Amino acid sequence: MRPILAHAYGGRVADRGGAVVVRPMRPEDVPVAERISADAFHAVDLDRRRVGDRPPERRPAARSQRWIDRTTGFLRTDGPGCWVAEVEDRVVGFATSFRRETLWCLATFAVEPGHQGHGLGRLLLDAAGRHASGCLRAMLAASEDPRALRRYVAAGFDLHPQLTLRGIPDASAAPSLASVREAVPGDRDEMDSLDRRVRGAARNDADHEALRAAGRPLVSTTRSASGYAYVDETGSVLALAASDRRTASRLLWAALLTAPAEVEVHHLTSANQWALQVGVAAGLAVGTEGHLGVRGMRPPSPYVHHGALL
Repeated sequence: MRPILAHAYGGRVADRGGAVVVRPMRPEDVPVAERISADAFHAVDLDRRRVGDRPPERRPAARSQRWIDRTTGFLRTDGPGCWVAEVEDRVVGFATSFRRETLWCLATFAVEPGHQGHGLGRLLLDAAGRHASGCLRAMLAASEDPRALRRYVAAGFDLHPQLTLRGIPDASAAPSLASVREAVPGDRDEMDSLDRRVRGAARNDADHEALRAAGRPLVSTTRSASGYAYVDETGSVLALAASDRRTASRLLWAALLTAPAEVEVHHLTSANQWALQVGVAAGLAVGTEGHLGVRGMRPPSPYVHHGALL
């Protein structure tokens, strides 16, 4: 993979005579990319904050380390999908992506706030997008950044607004959770089968390791249905897939009932009304946040995606 030398672009960098080089990401770039990601998304959160919203918080240290570990894993398995943009030998933007069977996912994409609006994003997405060659479908999670949303639409993605659930769960409406248990290694084949059925591709070992590092896996199995979910220590669902809505609802309830206090559930598209019904029954507030972008497919359901591992 050869670096791409772009012409000097408008704005502040051009005033300094800077030219853009888009090159493959290297391991030493990962901590820099994490900082750029944290700064860029925090800036979007501050800019898009609405009246009554809680103040946006910076990414905590534990999540930063998980971000670094996850992205290092992408470099090992999907190096051709991970790129950085340099101006005057300094990394100012990046894009990471991966392939799972015939599914391509954009994991993370960010440019330093001071270098946005000059075309770096397009160059990075073009470079990472070449990793999608031969894939039948694609997914990405988008923030509220209007510039990024325009780029995704131009790249052929359909954007679907996402909903969130927040609050302290009321357990009184919970169904029986007798079929829900901790996952064991022998459940992996069924989990892979569910992902293929719902989103079109299974996860690899690195994906499951990253999810286990952030939460614990639960499964629900009956004679006619199955599902799995990864749940973190706050009771939030990191990822969920099921063969039917009843099983998905049961797993979401199981996650909510582990919450020590207030819980947040993200990445719920309108295709997953079952999740909103659970949230309302549990007394949670419904809000909006970001978009799911899909290409060559519909929003998966019953499914709750992971923002970076989709």
